[in-house]
Amino acid sequence: MSLPIFKYHPDPIATKSVVASDAECLCCGKRRGYIYTGPVFAEEELADSICPWCIADGTAHTRFNAEFTDAAGVGSYGRTQPVSTAIIEEVSFRTPGFTGWQQERWITCCADASAFLGRAGKKELEAKWPDVVPALMEEAGMDEASWPDYAKHMDYDGSPTAYVFRCLHCGKLSGYSDCD
Repeated sequence: MSLPIFKYHPDPIATKSVVASDAECLCCGKRRGYIYTGPVFAEEELADSICPWCIADGTAHTRFNAEFTDAAGVGSYGRTQPVSTAIIEEVSFRTPGFTGWQQERWITCCADASAFLGRAGKKELEAKWPDVVPALMEEAGMDEASWPDYAKHMDYDGSPTAYVFRCLHCGKLSGYSDCD
């Protein structure tokens, strides 16, 4: 079965927000072969128990009042462009989130949410996303002299970690980094 398409999180398997699983979804009661492993903000404990289909169609949000990204974090808590309520709701209620060290933020650009591409350490930045480094430096308030020491410690599974986004309109890479 093909996964639903998520405009703002185009490859949730590659980002490890969705994994293959025979678990039954707490929302629809079906075993669809995949389960969401990212953050869930809800009164009930829903970790590793919601299928991507119930996220995509909004059922998980409606049934459990679940958010998968803090709505206030869409626009990076005011650090990036504001977007419409409809976009905030699509990212928060109907898009798989991702796990960060600190409270996750969702980057916006061109009056829209950007697509989350994944976490990155030094190796991933050099191999896949070297063009995002200036944005990461700016976001972290670092100059070219201080960046190399910080960047050499970046680790996909460690700390610090970068989170990479691409604007759906202008194609610009952006992101931020955080530490444990």
